[in-house]
Amino acid sequence: MAAASGAVYAFVGRSKTMASVLSNSAVPAISVFLVYKASTFYIESPAGLIHSQHLLVTLCLLSISQAAFHFIAAGVNTNHGAPDVLRRFSVGSYLRTCLTYFVLASASGFIVKLTSTFDLSTLHVAVALCAGTLLIYLYALLKSARASVVADDSENEFHPGEDTLPLEKVQEGAELYRSAFENASIGMALMSLKGNCLRVNQSLSNLLGYSFAELQLFNFQTLIHPDAIGKVRAALSQTLNDGTAIQRIESKFIHKDGHEIWALCDISNGNYKQSEGEHLIIQVQDNTERKRSEESLIRNAFHDALTGLPNRALFIDHLQLAIDRTQRREDQIYAVLFIDIDRFKVINDTMGHLIGDHLLVEIARRLESCLRPGDTIARVGGDEFTVLLEDLEDEPEAISIAHRIQKELSASIILDGHEIFNTVSVGIAPSSAGYDSPAHIMRDADTAMYRAKLMGKNRHEIFDKAMHEAAVGLLQLETDLRHALERDEFFIHYQPIVSLDNFRLCGFEALVRWRHPERGLISPMDFIPLAEETGQIISIGQWVLRQACKQMHKWQRQYGMENPLFISVNLSGKQFAQSDLIEQVKNIITETRLNPRGLKLEITETVVMENIEMATQMLQQLRDLGVQLSIDDFGTGYSSLSYLHRFPIDTLKVDKSFVMAMVDNNENIEIVRTIIMLAQNLGMDVIAEGIETKEQLALLRKLKCEKGQGYYFSKPLEKAAAENLLSDTCTEGNPFKRAQESNRKPVVNTLVKSIKIAPVEDVA
Repeated sequence: MAAASGAVYAFVGRSKTMASVLSNSAVPAISVFLVYKASTFYIESPAGLIHSQHLLVTLCLLSISQAAFHFIAAGVNTNHGAPDVLRRFSVGSYLRTCLTYFVLASASGFIVKLTSTFDLSTLHVAVALCAGTLLIYLYALLKSARASVVADDSENEFHPGEDTLPLEKVQEGAELYRSAFENASIGMALMSLKGNCLRVNQSLSNLLGYSFAELQLFNFQTLIHPDAIGKVRAALSQTLNDGTAIQRIESKFIHKDGHEIWALCDISNGNYKQSEGEHLIIQVQDNTERKRSEESLIRNAFHDALTGLPNRALFIDHLQLAIDRTQRREDQIYAVLFIDIDRFKVINDTMGHLIGDHLLVEIARRLESCLRPGDTIARVGGDEFTVLLEDLEDEPEAISIAHRIQKELSASIILDGHEIFNTVSVGIAPSSAGYDSPAHIMRDADTAMYRAKLMGKNRHEIFDKAMHEAAVGLLQLETDLRHALERDEFFIHYQPIVSLDNFRLCGFEALVRWRHPERGLISPMDFIPLAEETGQIISIGQWVLRQACKQMHKWQRQYGMENPLFISVNLSGKQFAQSDLIEQVKNIITETRLNPRGLKLEITETVVMENIEMATQMLQQLRDLGVQLSIDDFGTGYSSLSYLHRFPIDTLKVDKSFVMAMVDNNENIEIVRTIIMLAQNLGMDVIAEGIETKEQLALLRKLKCEKGQGYYFSKPLEKAAAENLLSDTCTEGNPFKRAQESNRKPVVNTLVKSIKIAPVEDVA
């Protein structure tokens, strides 16, 4: 009976628990068989056998009930999708159930024994026991199953593919997905494989400027910028080939109003069984601001912030490309122009940096108007611009463009109510020199530009090899100049200053000279401007002042003349601008023990007029030390006569350019006459420079000029020659007066016969 019930269950249910059900059904059958055998062995009387048959009836009823219940419960659970916890409970409790049946069967047999007869009451008792047991078991089973289901629901676990979700769960998940899609902060779209927009969210609509309805009418690819369509198509193809792989690209979209939008796009397949492979998910994140920031950083790295022109780095990149093209094709001709604004510092300092900036912007605009579409212009320094001219017909075309630039930039510019005139110096470096490095051609164009400045500015110069050699020599000279002082290579020449009334020696002007160990005597015309530019003039000037004061103190003691001599020393503009100049002069006077009246400091009128208030204060402090003050090269600068009386000046020196032109030019005579009269009216002495002829001397004496110096009297003398002059003055009287009486010139030839005078230009 038990075997039959198990077979039927196996045929109907086909459950994993078939073996458990069969074994569970066999237990009652085995129990019946064992009890029956025991009864027949111990009970021999027919009455006892009858009683055993009663027991057999009871046990068979229990077996049938047990098999039928499990057949029904297990079959229903398996075929109708009951909770897995109920099925596990039924299988797990089989052993306990079998033991319960065995105990109940034994109790039933004991009851049958007590009744001694087989009647309906026996059957009633057996049925009652079986029914009660089954009801209790069924109650416990259902209660446990319900508790397990509640526990599983509270955990809210979901295992895709194992079981089908209830309809409510499916609807809830769909609602959550719809809400997440529509309220996402980034743009999202479902796109068919043909590119049609199946669904879009509000963020994408806001980003592109289209409504939901408009977007669903578009093919998605029509929203993409033409520059990015190839990249997007490649990403779509890659996504379809790789299944669920996500492709991230940077793309450009077109807004409804036409402007470009940069965005990061994530493209992936739909991740649902019912639609897999039927649509794509597009996620679009606005990246425009970050892209603009990147573009701004890149532009700032390669463009000038003020003018918007390319900077040095970008210009060199373009220049390298031009060099490469020329090396591939020899017929390609290009040139580099190096442009510098003349006197820009003066404009910047007098009108302010704001006007200076506006001027640079206007010059940049004018430069662009002078060039061809393929040319490159860059700002490479404060007031320096470079131009790359490509595809030239010949080198004269570059010169023609340089002329056009000079003409355009020389026109007046109105800025903030000010009319400004400026000029430029242009250096040209053509490609014919065979350059292979941007640095070399830039260097040579710069060198040519500096040559243009030296030649008078407002012009252009074409580079040649001689310029480079001169530039290299100048650089080496600068290096040597920095070591000249410590190597004791400087010395001083002394040019006599003579009274034009009685030809008495009044003093000397100290002039620095440089004897280079390899190049010999270096002209002051070469190293003085270089010292000014590099700042070495400050230390050189201090050395000259100290040596001149020391020497004059020695001569005053050694040759104690009736009228004490003075020594004139030039102060450069950089020296005069030093805040501790007064302290320096005071210390040198104290150190050398020179009477302050024996020192005359010469300052050019240009230096004095650069800052009138500061100059007045500085000159007064120097005057308070007791030293004499002289305005050098008077008449060549831009001094105002209205300010001259404010300066505590002792002497005006007439520049040699006026003196040398007096004989042939009456206008210069009048200029010199005016300067002399002005000085005398202000209580100042006058010294004329550059006297070289007897005619010049005669005119100056006629104009009542008090003192003079120049080659007519003497070239600048070395120390030994100057001492011979002083000695001759003390022993034989006035040598200059004797020379005049004997009509000899130059006087120095009769004074220093054994002293070699170095033929070096006189530079104040």
